[in-house]
Amino acid sequence: MNEPMQLSLEQQFSLRSFQTQVEKMSREQAQEFLVKLYEQMMLRESMYQEVLKHEWGLD
Repeated sequence: MNEPMQLSLEQQFSLRSFQTQVEKMSREQAQEFLVKLYEQMMLRESMYQEVLKHEWGLD
């Protein structure tokens, strides 16, 4: 557990592909994309919390 987390080869490839896409965006497109990405991250976090509440019988 002391070893730092590392991305799989598939994840590394996906990250590189994402990086290429972002490099082609305008500044405005990138800013809009970041806001949407952050929103999706918050929604995913909320979903995980609800799933855990349900699994642990806290709802």
